Amino acid sequence: MAQTASKKFSRDMTEGVPYKLILSFMLPMMMGNIFQQFYNIVDTIIAGRFIDAKALAAVGSTGSITNLFFALGNGLATGIGILISQNFGSGDMKSVRKVITNAFVMVSVTALFVGFLGFSLSGYVLRNLLKTPADIVDSATAYMAITCIGFIGTALYNTISYIMRGVGDSKTPLYFLIVSSFLNVFMDLLFVIYFKMGVVGLALATITAQALSAAGSIAYAFWRNPVFKIERSDWKLDPDVIRKCYTLGGSMALQSGLIALSFVILQRVINSFDSIVVAAFTTTSKIENIVNMQFKALQDSLSTYTGQNIGAKKGDRVKQGFRSGMIMMVIYAAVMISVMMLFSDMFVKIFIDGSETEIISFGSKAMKILSIFYLPLGAIYVGRGILNGAGDAKFPLISGIAEMTGRVIFPAFLCSLPFLGAWGLWVATGVTWTIVGVTAIARYNMKDWRNGLF
Repeated sequence: MAQTASKKFSRDMTEGVPYKLILSFMLPMMMGNIFQQFYNIVDTIIAGRFIDAKALAAVGSTGSITNLFFALGNGLATGIGILISQNFGSGDMKSVRKVITNAFVMVSVTALFVGFLGFSLSGYVLRNLLKTPADIVDSATAYMAITCIGFIGTALYNTISYIMRGVGDSKTPLYFLIVSSFLNVFMDLLFVIYFKMGVVGLALATITAQALSAAGSIAYAFWRNPVFKIERSDWKLDPDVIRKCYTLGGSMALQSGLIALSFVILQRVINSFDSIVVAAFTTTSKIENIVNMQFKALQDSLSTYTGQNIGAKKGDRVKQGFRSGMIMMVIYAAVMISVMMLFSDMFVKIFIDGSETEIISFGSKAMKILSIFYLPLGAIYVGRGILNGAGDAKFPLISGIAEMTGRVIFPAFLCSLPFLGAWGLWVATGVTWTIVGVTAIARYNMKDWRNGLF
């Protein structure tokens, strides 16, 4: 049984009804993921409604490459959170504290390096690799460069969030995220409408809000949460702990990086079409992210649940968690399929002015195409949640390669078919989800969970 220092700041998931534990842990994360999306969604809405369609396309054209950098930091944080949950599940609080201290050092160093790399290469990548349209490339470069400067704030927030989740606290990160999200909205409007700063104002507002979210979460955790009562000896760098963090976190980062890299390659295909298709894809990607984030809340809940039970050597509970996760996924997918079939045009209009009828038409039809594939998409997240929580260092590579291959091969091929054209971009996404979903479930079924060891 996990040894909890305080029920207010942690939760033992090795005892109790699995679906109740997963659901109660997941709900705050679902809310948190919605607010997390506010950072980029608000940028998109304000760009499209208060600047112009070119600003919307500029913000969207940077998404794939900035996501590549952010995916690396998020993957590292995910691996750290899994190590926390496994040690917490086994009751080894000394190891929990060692992971916390070593994680902050390695994440800070990694984030500074990655952020500087993104800042330095932003112009070259957008102009020469992604072939960003000339009428938006300057704005896109400015947005990406500023966003990369603030990467460390995002990385540190993700790290503290996954550490808290690893010990069963999914509520505290939510509170700070809500506050910073509203600050982001306020600063976006202030910088764009009042100061007339354009996409530069959007980027500055975003990185400021992210930094405040990280600082608040970290300060509160070390001040109030007993798990963070660090002793002086815990601050000593431990090569073995760092190796474990980089091994598991690195595999998660590699998975995220491969997927994000596939979007970079895909962006080049997208940019080969006109600005209407680019703007439509940008809009549908934002909506897709909202759907994905709720699946990801289930994934991260299953990872924490699995990690604690793997640490406690309770393999039967892992299988129960998998079944509960699949049921929740099917229900959510069915609801979202119905919503998109009925109201896809309403979602698209949130992001773009009603006069942009061609973009709205493209986006509405695209969302209906994507929704057909929500069940295999959900299977990806359930499979990843269990396998990541179990510490399967090989699966992230398998999954990442499968998704990258699908996103690289299918779009170019499907878009070349005369009867599909630009619609091939969205069909390719659905086909890729199906392949990766089957891969995830197959990998889960290859394992013997009886002893709680992977």
